[in-house]
Amino acid sequence: MATVVVAMSGGVDSSVAAAVLKDQGHDVIGVNLRLYSKANADAYRLSKQCCTLDSMRDAEAVCRRIGVPFYALNMEREFANDVVEYFVGEYVQGRTPNPCVACNAHIKFKHLFSRALALGADYIATGHYARVHHTPEGARLLTGVDPDKDQSYALYMLGPGELSRTLLPIGEQTKTETRRLAAEFGLVTAKKPESQDICFIPDGDYRSFVRKLAPQAVAPGPIKDSSGRELGRHQGVAFYTVGQRKGLGVQGPQPLYVTRVDARNNTVVVGRKEELASRRLVLEGVSFTDGRSLSEPLETDVKLRYRGASVPAVLTPVVEGRVDLELLASGSVSPGQAVVFYRGEEVLGGGKVASA
Repeated sequence: MATVVVAMSGGVDSSVAAAVLKDQGHDVIGVNLRLYSKANADAYRLSKQCCTLDSMRDAEAVCRRIGVPFYALNMEREFANDVVEYFVGEYVQGRTPNPCVACNAHIKFKHLFSRALALGADYIATGHYARVHHTPEGARLLTGVDPDKDQSYALYMLGPGELSRTLLPIGEQTKTETRRLAAEFGLVTAKKPESQDICFIPDGDYRSFVRKLAPQAVAPGPIKDSSGRELGRHQGVAFYTVGQRKGLGVQGPQPLYVTRVDARNNTVVVGRKEELASRRLVLEGVSFTDGRSLSEPLETDVKLRYRGASVPAVLTPVVEGRVDLELLASGSVSPGQAVVFYRGEEVLGGGKVASA
């Protein structure tokens, strides 16, 4: 059996992941990551998400219950640099961030991953609803069997090095089965509610969060239509995302949507819904789970958002890490948004929208 470091948030999914691996005979080490200290002490009392003292205690209680060592690891500096600064910076540039993707890429599968292996662990494990199949030809990343909980979209950046040392023990089951197993193992997290909001913004008000950390970037400016006609004023480009309809403060003969956020000129552009549709995109930061470099066009299915439906597409290489994406059905996307490539249940890779 192997030595496995399990990233434990204090929620039911990572708790069951640790319990299942221990039940399989692995030497399990539970690690809770301290990621973010909220300035408002009341936020800990109100929040049911990660980074709270209660969550750390729940993770520790689970480890005691299943009889494995527990450690708390402070990664606040790394989280601030790689997730929080990225999150704020993307909005300031008129892009749409995905903090969960950034957290997986940098915190779990870079910082924790390297530390775990340096300490002699054979694998790292998380409570994601996705699957890694270890085969003689290499590890493959697959969707979770529960389509309502599949989290493979947020793991697209993993390469062969990470996948070969990763275990995702709950990807083969549904959320209902996870709850059942948690009760059978007698875990304190068995009935714990799920976290829905961004973990470091417990009240869900990302605008106040961005305003506090980047006040210099919040400046009023014009809202224009696609012809350049000014329709009104916005309160800061960081507060608008492509596809947004509500809260624009301007009206037209048809419903208006944000079609472009021009941070350079401090302008928000609005238009009709059909102006959102795109068929050709440029992706940057592209990587593949098998480590390949794309050398010729590739037909694939893509997801344009976390819970989005698959859309057929063709990838054409431009330069290393950058591809042209032709959608065979129109889709709406925002710069900064992740686009993930699939072939059936296998995740091939992904990248972020550079332009739409």
